[in-house]
Amino acid sequence: MSAELLELKFRLYDGTDIGPSMYALTTTVSSLKENILSQWPKDKEYKPKTVNDLKLINAGKILENNKTLAESRVPAGEIPGGVVTMHVVVRPPNSGKNIEKHVSKKVKPSKCSCTIV
Repeated sequence: MSAELLELKFRLYDGTDIGPSMYALTTTVSSLKENILSQWPKDKEYKPKTVNDLKLINAGKILENNKTLAESRVPAGEIPGGVVTMHVVVRPPNSGKNIEKHVSKKVKPSKCSCTIV
């Protein structure tokens, strides 16, 4: 495996994988997400619509769309012939309800009768 290429697979929420495939270290995270969208399994209940519906996680870190694999410090070639697994988190479909409406911003006064001396 060349030092300029990295073999990646993408683990979906249900444990299935997309890949592995080879990618250049100059590939952006956004490009990876576009590739994931194009290869998304047809039998999944929910299909993300845009790259913004996906998050890629590698080594516990969420990768930024505008960064390359090299800039994201994805471990390249640490295990000769090894495949790097990235986890794919899918943003759930918007239910149309504003979540903030359910959160009360009122502060309730304390009913404590403590005296501070």
